[in-house]
Amino acid sequence: MSDAADDRTATTDTATADLEAVLASLAYLLTRSQEHERRTAKAGITAARSDVYLLRALCEADGPSRVGDLAERLMVKPSHVTRQIDRLEGQHLVARTPDALDRRARRVALTADGRAVLDRLKQANITSLTDALDGVPAPDVAATVGVLCHLIERYVQRVRGSLLSEDDPAPPAPCPPDGVPAARGGAAGGGAAGVRRAGAAPAPGRGPAPAPGRGPAVPGSATG
Repeated sequence: MSDAADDRTATTDTATADLEAVLASLAYLLTRSQEHERRTAKAGITAARSDVYLLRALCEADGPSRVGDLAERLMVKPSHVTRQIDRLEGQHLVARTPDALDRRARRVALTADGRAVLDRLKQANITSLTDALDGVPAPDVAATVGVLCHLIERYVQRVRGSLLSEDDPAPPAPCPPDGVPAARGGAAGGGAAGVRRAGAAPAPGRGPAPAPGRGPAVPGSATG
């Protein structure tokens, strides 16, 4: 490797190390429990940070959402989302509605109160960011958004891949003599793991790529 190539590699490694240090400090400052509790209390609710992410996911959804879809988007188990919905429904921030396609199922949507609370939280975040970014040129802010969106996309892909590995660690079953692959998880499409594999390339608005003007795939920002 030439000296010039060595210098470029060293510069890249230094920049990456600097970025790691900055992100670690920023994550610590933005995710302090006391700050989150102060902001949610000011908005008039009691909600964990993950609950706020769920509100943002519902806000960005195209109409009422199924629990399974929310769990996939937030990369958690459906039972976790169900508990969150119970808490938020108790504060009248979300409501369960009948599923037109399945009478046994329910969909979830933001209530007017939930949307108003989320708007207040978002505005508080924007005001805080505007103050912190005072003096930073708009092109620099836009470039930062681009870099961070790229990081989010890569990390979401990594997390989804890790979840798939945990759910289905065994290698594919060998084909039987007749050449038809053995069914895994039932005959109706390979069970839950098969469904997740089919959805590994998420649809717009649910996958890792940020939709224009909508922010990153994982709902909300680190500020909650």
